[in-house]
Amino acid sequence: MTTGRAARAAARRAGTVPVALAVGGALLLAGCGDQTEGAGGGSGGGSSKLNSMLPEKIRSAGVIKVGTDAAYKPMEYKEGADIVGLDPDLADAMGKKLGVRFEFTNGTFDGLITSMQTGRFDMIMSSMTDTKDRQEGLDDKGKKAGKGVDFVDYLSAGSSILVKKGNPEKIESVDQMCGKKVATQRGTTSHEILKAQTKKCVKEGEKKIDIEPYNTDDEARVRLKAGGVVADISDFPVAANAAKSGSDFEVVGDQMQSAPYGMAVSKDNKKLRDALKAAMEEIIEDGSYKRALEKWGVQDGGVKKVTINAGT
Repeated sequence: MTTGRAARAAARRAGTVPVALAVGGALLLAGCGDQTEGAGGGSGGGSSKLNSMLPEKIRSAGVIKVGTDAAYKPMEYKEGADIVGLDPDLADAMGKKLGVRFEFTNGTFDGLITSMQTGRFDMIMSSMTDTKDRQEGLDDKGKKAGKGVDFVDYLSAGSSILVKKGNPEKIESVDQMCGKKVATQRGTTSHEILKAQTKKCVKEGEKKIDIEPYNTDDEARVRLKAGGVVADISDFPVAANAAKSGSDFEVVGDQMQSAPYGMAVSKDNKKLRDALKAAMEEIIEDGSYKRALEKWGVQDGGVKKVTINAGT
């Protein structure tokens, strides 16, 4: 989704060379989605200082379990049995600093936080936008729905409008979508942008937007390609990659609600949060971060400083 899986500012996901992903016979028993696993970074080596920052349970296991929605190219997506993309590459680089593996399990985006809070994952890395609502565990109506999470912010992205090549409906902004059918991924910032816009449409005496939310952005693009909707709203890295990868789509208009992507951890797991921040700072310093962003064509979203809970 944009802002980068409340506005991703209330969700969030060019090469196809996979990271070293280990797919074992014993797959993690996650509660939702398919259970493809990927692991980056060896369990040996790494900085003894950074490794000592990790919770004892993770240090002993040598593995950090990561929940993701692997349908968000180029951020995370499935290539055969592997989960590949920018996030797995960054995890691989961090794993080398921490001396552990990152093991990715695929699930549905809007169920990832619940799955982590029930112990299925240690963290989420899935182009998830850091927002105050997510930090505080609020639902889209502002009511308390959970414990909330902490974010380690590592990228910046906004939502973009993807249309069919040639822009037959001449769409340039969400203001032109009143009374039209528009697709997006459910539970993302892009979804929230459309819900806010449809309220604006009605307030101004126009027809509401017919929003078609899908479980994955891939499904939304299939709908757009078939002509069932006039546009798909998704995170800029995803929309740009879709436009670049073929001749079916183009990106129009300006990015909306640029905000940080964050790695999410439970509020009571501050040791893991701080270890992830330290590892991300090290891969920024040694150039691994920049190389990964350049590989996947998302260097415009790079950050120089790693922050915690910087979303609004």
